[in-house]
Formats: sequence, C-alpha cells, structure tokens
Amino acid sequence: MSARLVAAGTAAGQQPWSRPAPAQEQPWWRSAVVYQVYLRSFADGNGDGIGDLAGLRARLPYLSWLGVDALWINPHYPSGGADGGYDVVDYRAVDPEYGDVSDVEALVADARQLGLRVVLDVVPNHTSDRHPWFQAALADPDAPEASRYHFAPPSEEPPNNWRSLFGGPAWSRTPDGRWYLHLFAPEQPDLNWRDPVVAEDFERTLRFWLDRGVSGFRVDVAYGLYKDPELRDNPGSYSPTLFGHGPEQAMTWNQPEVHDVWRRWRSVCDEYPDTMLVGEVCLADLDEVALYSRPDELHQSLSFRLLKSRWETPAFAEAIGSALDAFGRVGAPVSWVLGNHDKDRMVSRFGGSETGLARARAAALLLLSLPGSAYVYAGDELGLPQAHVPDEAKQDPIFFRSGGERAGRDGCRVPMPWNATAGVGFSPAGAAKPWLPVPAEWRRHAVSRQTRDSGSVLHLYREALAVRAEHPALGTGEATVSTRGDVLTVRCTGQGRTVRCVVNMGTDTAWVRSRGEVLLESGPGVHTSAGSVALPPDTAVWIAED
Repeated sequence: MSARLVAAGTAAGQQPWSRPAPAQEQPWWRSAVVYQVYLRSFADGNGDGIGDLAGLRARLPYLSWLGVDALWINPHYPSGGADGGYDVVDYRAVDPEYGDVSDVEALVADARQLGLRVVLDVVPNHTSDRHPWFQAALADPDAPEASRYHFAPPSEEPPNNWRSLFGGPAWSRTPDGRWYLHLFAPEQPDLNWRDPVVAEDFERTLRFWLDRGVSGFRVDVAYGLYKDPELRDNPGSYSPTLFGHGPEQAMTWNQPEVHDVWRRWRSVCDEYPDTMLVGEVCLADLDEVALYSRPDELHQSLSFRLLKSRWETPAFAEAIGSALDAFGRVGAPVSWVLGNHDKDRMVSRFGGSETGLARARAAALLLLSLPGSAYVYAGDELGLPQAHVPDEAKQDPIFFRSGGERAGRDGCRVPMPWNATAGVGFSPAGAAKPWLPVPAEWRRHAVSRQTRDSGSVLHLYREALAVRAEHPALGTGEATVSTRGDVLTVRCTGQGRTVRCVVNMGTDTAWVRSRGEVLLESGPGVHTSAGSVALPPDTAVWIAED
C-alpha cells in the first residue's frame, strides 16, 4: 500500500510525499515490529552474570506474549571484548559466554514455533585485532592477510587527519612502526573491502547462518566499508551533525562502491525466502540513507531521526516527513527507531521522572502507528530510564577513549529487571553478580510487577501491538501528518479504515475533534465530550474514525 505525507504546517495543495504500493502482498519485514535484544543484558541462563542464548531462549514466551514479530540479537560471536561484541574474532561461531552454534539453531527453532523470526547482527566494517587475519598481518607485512586491512608505512605522523568515532586519531602503530586504520577502537581494525577475499568470506558467513534458519541480518556500519583509496584528508574535523555524518567526513564514509556490496548481499538473501537485511546508516542526509534501501540493495535502512529529535511538534513532524519523503523516492518502507543500545533511554532523553515517562508512553503509540517497521529496544517496553553506572564499573570504550569526558553507552545496556528480587531475576538465584550493576530502584520496573498492573508501560505496549495487528491502518497503509500548535496528528488509512494517532506535546490539555472510537490512550485523563477528546499534556491517543 502507499504511504503519503502532508508536511507539518503545509496547506492543501502543497507538495505531498508518497510511496508507491508494492505489486504483491507485503513481505513480513515491511511492517514488522522487531524487538532488539542486547544479548549480554537480556537474560542469564547459566548463572555467570552474563546474558546468553539459553537465557534468551527461556524468555521467548515473553516476547510472544508481548506480540512482536521478530527479534534482532546484538553480536554473539567470539570477540576480543573491546566494544560489546562489535570486535569479532570468528564470524561463523558463537562466543562460549553465550553458548554455541547449536544454541542458535535451537533458538531459531523455538522462535519459529512461537511465530517469531530471528535476525542476527553482522559486523563487516572491521574485525577484532585478535582475528586470525590481523594477527597474520601483524606478524608479516607481506602476508596476503595484510591487504585485507588498511596499513600505511612507518612515518612520523599518521597518514591523514581521520578521527576515530570513539575519540582520538583513527590510526595506531603496529610494533614494527606501521600505521593501521581503525575508525572505532584500536582493537577494531578496519577491513579493506577492495581485497576480494573479504567479500567472498562475508558471503560465506551469510550463507552459514541463513542455512541455520535465521531470517536475516542487521548490518553494522553499513555506510562504511570503503574508504578513499588515496587516504586523502577529510575536508573538515570530526563533527557529525545531530543526525549523522555529512560532507565533513567525505573520505571515510558513504563511498559509492559500498552499494555494490549490498547488491551482492541482496542476491544472497534472495536465495533464501523471506529473509531480509537492515542497515545501520548514520548519515545526515536522509536521501542518502534511503539509497541503501533501493530495490536491489538492503531491504531496509534504519531511520534515526525520531531517536535524535527533541520533544516538540516541529522536530517530530520533520522527522516523520523527511523520512517518508526520502524512503518514498526509492519505494522502500521506513524503519522507525526510538531506542537502541547506543543512545540514552527514551524516558531520560524526554526529561526524566514522570514527565519523561509520560512522553515515552506517548512516543510508543506514535512509533507503532507509523507506516513501516518499528524497532523496539529491550527494556523500553518497561519504561526503563537511563541507568547511572559508576565510573569504576563502566566498560564502554567511548568513556575511556574520551578520558571520561563522554559517559559512554553503559547506562542503556544495564541488564533487564525480570522480578523484584535483589538480583532482579536476570540470573538464576545465587548466581554471579550481573556484568553491569543494576540500580536497586529498578525493581519497581520489573516484568513481574508490570504484568500484574494493567496501567503499566508493559501493558501499554502489549495492548498497542494487539490493536496494531487488528487494524491494517496502523503500521501499513497511507499516512498523513499535520500539526496544530503543540498537537501532532498522524492519520493512517488502510483497507477502508482510518486511525488517527494524536499526540499532545504541549503543557496544556488539548481538545481534539473525534468522529469515532478511542482505541487506546497512552496515559490517564483522556475523556470524550460532545464529539471531542480531551488530551492531557504529553499524552497520545489512537482514534478509529467512522
């Protein structure tokens, strides 16, 4: 079906944005709700204080009860441990902390029995410095493995002005004086995708996991891989805009050759029915982001505008409008994101305390109404705030590489609270302490408590997912967005039905005209009178129109 947007503040007759309808029934991924599992923090099955595949497998009934369609698992591979699993040693194995390959196969089988699909994370931009290729390249500059990374000969200064996203130069020395490139941590050397062996090996990796029944991959740093072959200086210093990298990083990101990689990967996935690729593409220009989702490339590329927008109608309306505009040009659905393992939790971003919680609840209804797929980060359905992690317990390389100036991402990676006991049910009773400390006050957010509270954030998500499944207008169909003062409205139409999602982002109660039934509200205080709905501040409502 098509999706159409009327931009915030536009009048009738001004230019809308549209997405053409697919020629056949929509594939599952076009409107799926995908639940992101940060494996290390989800559930500990063996009692070592670290989340694992056995723990996740035991919690699959919870995800089925919640009503999501698929789960995406952050990296499970053997790793050097420098960046939360994103420094991979072996792409076709499982880190013993998490289990083994048979555990992945059992997880996929159990998930399918519950109607869930499993999407894995793949990291093609860089490996661990402990990867056998890099170790061989360190030992012998003339080894064939050396051409699979970016090395420069010894010199007084680094080869260029490129900077690491984690702080400091993007170049480090080897023991023999050479320089090697790492756009992230020094323990994550960047691969050289101009060596054909790299591409061939990753295609073997895709098939290895697809043969085990997974339904696709989230592709880390999908806008990376290729770098300027002449290693020219970037035209500006490392200063990404609010929404991602731009021209100031022209030599390190978004090189044109990368699109050929995704065409090859798409052809691999096309050999396996109902599989998909979703890319992490952190670019400032959404038109450039959308190009990664052209019909012969990745199936989706994540849209981070809502994740990075302030709580105000112009910012949210622009985020929705620009995404539908850009992705509509290439006929792709939008993949909406409001939380993930790299960003502070929604409740804290939106003001914290009760205000932040009310806004996070309203944002959840907005997210789940929009046409396209929705990515929900584990714990957001509990209304978790950003956790305070003491400096001595932090593990994120961003904190250390910045000399403590940047807090890092540990606060959004604290383990899930399953019950109200001292260990919050993350590990079996009497097990080791969780790998990151869990705040004592998180017991009140526990799944066990929220399942018994019909007014909880958890029940709101479950009810919203159930209503979304019953109403084709939500998540699919055609959408228009408009603003009136502090009120944002998304009108969704599909299969002859229309549902409006109305969000009051102001400080006063707003009166909204209603010609139909209120399906769901994000918080208390909503009431109907004489054909209008009273909508308190920081509240959203779904209204089915007659």
